[in-house]
Amino acid sequence: MTDNAPAGPPPAASSESSGSGPATGAPYDAVVLAGGGARRLGGADKPGVQVGGRALLDRVLAACADAATTVVVADPRTTARPVRWAREEPAGGGPVAALDAGLRLTTAEYAVVLSADLPFLGADTVHRLLAALRDGDADGAMLTDDDGRDQPLVAAYRTASLRRALAALAALAAGGAEPSGHAEKSGPAEPGGLTGLPLRRLTGTLRLTRLTDPLASFDCDTWEDIAHARARIREHGHVLNEWITAVKNELGIELDVDTRVLLDAARDVAHGVARPAAPLTTFLIGYAAAQGKGDAASIAEASAKVTDLAARWEAEHSGGGSAPDAG
Repeated sequence: MTDNAPAGPPPAASSESSGSGPATGAPYDAVVLAGGGARRLGGADKPGVQVGGRALLDRVLAACADAATTVVVADPRTTARPVRWAREEPAGGGPVAALDAGLRLTTAEYAVVLSADLPFLGADTVHRLLAALRDGDADGAMLTDDDGRDQPLVAAYRTASLRRALAALAALAAGGAEPSGHAEKSGPAEPGGLTGLPLRRLTGTLRLTRLTDPLASFDCDTWEDIAHARARIREHGHVLNEWITAVKNELGIELDVDTRVLLDAARDVAHGVARPAAPLTTFLIGYAAAQGKGDAASIAEASAKVTDLAARWEAEHSGGGSAPDAG
């Protein structure tokens, strides 16, 4: 799904999400930069590259799903959830210009800024960044990678600080005086003055808090990175959650399921009845839950009933069909 609304200020209340996740303490907006040239991938459509059956962009969008407004700076495409679209002018003007274009469609006090190639980013990391920003007085909180390098596109910022810094850069590029930093001088920067500027020119003017998370900060710049990400999610400790998430995404299901409950029920059915009965039974559990409220509690209730039935079935078999003792 996509939201192809024209560029302009977003409504005060967005229908995308409540935008106040459990660790944020306040609504936030998200800006995802997805319009790069992917030269190290031979010009491939990097945001659309699949890792674990999901496009890289969709994986990042899932990590910031509770943002009040999510802006993707790129040409519009089909995405797993609604977003707003923006584009820097001229297109391909670099990350600073792209960030400025995306920030123009935000209104929240905080903005999470992300690249579109983070296969292991999760909502927990987004909330950690927001909590670190909210609890301190810095302008931003960003991740560092396993080599200690800053990752400014896996970060949370105060939007007012970003706007002031962007306006200052644009003024310097135009040969004017640098804004003093007061709120009244923190309006939108002139787009052309930001073209081609590296992100360090922007972040170098900000007071930053740094958090270490080598996994969440891992980005896919090369095909070797893509291969590494694809291999990692198929490892024993990750494959089940990755697969369930991919299936829910494919089917359009937004439900947190306790997979242990389903696995326990399937195990008991396979052991007490017959192995092929396990997948068919879990299908019926899901169908029964959907007939009710369709929530996690309904699945747990249906699973408990099936587990009890499997126990009775096995007990009958174990008894050999003999008549019960006389009372």
